[in-house]
Amino acid sequence: MIITISGDIGSGKSTTGKLLCEKLGYKYLSTGAIQRQIAADMGMTTLELNHLTDSRRDIDEKIDSCTRALNDTDDNYIVDSRLAWNFIPSSYKVFLLCDEDIAAERISKDDKRKSDESNREILHLIRKIKERRKSEKERFKKIYNIDFEDHSNYDQIIDSGYFYPDKIVQMILDGIDRYYLQP
Repeated sequence: MIITISGDIGSGKSTTGKLLCEKLGYKYLSTGAIQRQIAADMGMTTLELNHLTDSRRDIDEKIDSCTRALNDTDDNYIVDSRLAWNFIPSSYKVFLLCDEDIAAERISKDDKRKSDESNREILHLIRKIKERRKSEKERFKKIYNIDFEDHSNYDQIIDSGYFYPDKIVQMILDGIDRYYLQP
C-alpha cells in the first residue's frame, strides 16, 4: 500500500509521514526533502528554486520521476509530497490543512528548514509561505493542469492545526480502515 500525504506548507506532512512509517514499518519518500537538497546544492532557498523551476522543467521532472517510480513497486510507502496523489492514483490520498500562523510557527522552530529561510520572524515566514504556495499552485496548474488544493482529489482531509501528530496518524489509520471497508 502507498499512502500519499499532501497539504499546506508547514502542515506536518513530514512529521506525520515519519510517524506513519514507524507505526506501519513502511518506507518513506519526501519530495520536499529532495527539493530542499536540490536547492541547497544550487546554493538557494526553496522559494528561489520554485521560481527557477518556472523556466527549468528538468527540476520538477527530477523530483516527479522519484514519485512516479513508486507505481512500479510492491513495497509499502508513505509519500510526503504535494503532487504524489496525482502521480500514484492508486494511493490512499491524505491532505493536511494548516493555518498559516501555525505553519509559520512550526517552520520557525524546524532546524531542517534553516536553508529555506534565514529570517525566522513569523510575519516574514507567513509572507514566504503565501508566495511559495502561489508559485507552486500556478506552476502545477500550468504544467499538469491540476490544483493540489482541490480537496476532491483526496480520500481524507485533516486540519492538522487542531491535533497532535499521534492523533493525526490514528485518524489516517482509521480513515484507511473505513475507506477499504466501504462496499
